Amino acid sequence: MVKKVIIMDVDGTLFNSEKKMSPKTKEALIKAQNAGAVLILASGRPTSGLVDIAKDLKMNEHHGLLVSYNGSKVTDCETNTVLFNQALTVEESKAVLTHMEKFDRVRPMIDKGQYMYVKNVFDQYIEFNGGDFNVYEYESRGGKFNLCEEPDLAGFVDFELNKILTTADPQYLQDNYEAMMEPFKDTLSCMFTGPFYFEFTAKGIDKAKALDTVLKPLGYTQEDMIAYGDGHNDKSMVEYAGVGVAMGNAVEDLKAVANEITLSNDEDGIAESLYKLIPECYETV
Repeated sequence: MVKKVIIMDVDGTLFNSEKKMSPKTKEALIKAQNAGAVLILASGRPTSGLVDIAKDLKMNEHHGLLVSYNGSKVTDCETNTVLFNQALTVEESKAVLTHMEKFDRVRPMIDKGQYMYVKNVFDQYIEFNGGDFNVYEYESRGGKFNLCEEPDLAGFVDFELNKILTTADPQYLQDNYEAMMEPFKDTLSCMFTGPFYFEFTAKGIDKAKALDTVLKPLGYTQEDMIAYGDGHNDKSMVEYAGVGVAMGNAVEDLKAVANEITLSNDEDGIAESLYKLIPECYETV
């Protein structure tokens, strides 16, 4: 049996540019599980946005793990047991949402249960790749949320949030993210998770923290781990894993710290890497 933990970001890593998992990559990951490996999805997505992906990979049959909200929550796919959860306090959430009101093009998104709340459901478009992109539809459907309007998000929040996700045109975020994070840079984790996403989580939260908290008690060492990513928020786990792999389409900052660089997410980069790193799982490949 292969004692390996395969950790993957989803968007830009496991999923190709069409937001789908290719048959080749799916087959490679299922074969790895059948040989004894454990799969982990580690994403900025909410837990609800990872469940169907995990089932498609049969992770619910092999105690796969979901690291959601960029590391603030970890769930066992097979038992639905929450193994780790570190949310923002109500006071922290209110402070962030109040501060965001100073930035007229920044749109916060928060979730509770099966709902995603925004200030104005009709203000859903940002400029991306030269056109209009319906970010609310993309995020709510990806998380399997019903979209709701709540004009006063700061006043509405009386519950803990695993994260506060904000969106705006990429250039606006680049021009304003330092001011957005300034009151919280020493008390919260603040980071880009995509060109049009900037988010806030509890202090010290990232994907590596979640992995370290959960995997060590299960008997895994860093040397057992292979991590794949493409974005800035994947840096901690790529550095943490024994083998950290950047996708060919990854940002340059991630490539600079990775042990290896594989093919892109449109070229089955995960599968091609696994064939080389754990060939014993693929004797017929």
